[in-house]
Amino acid sequence: LTDVYSSSPALGRYFRSAQVVYFSNESSTVFYQLQFSVPPSTEGFMENTMNPDFIRNVLRQNIYDDD
Repeated sequence: LTDVYSSSPALGRYFRSAQVVYFSNESSTVFYQLQFSVPPSTEGFMENTMNPDFIRNVLRQNIYDDD
């Protein structure tokens, strides 16, 4: 995750760290926490760039690109 988000053109400059919060071998489930450094209030920044769907889609696109 660190490589994905730190190299992202959209999020790389804001990304600070990623850490696993929970991992289960039984269900192949991983919960992780991403930390970003957010600039001072910019109109639409939190609603658009830091939108959970947008952040998730950066990871999804990286997975598709690797295939």
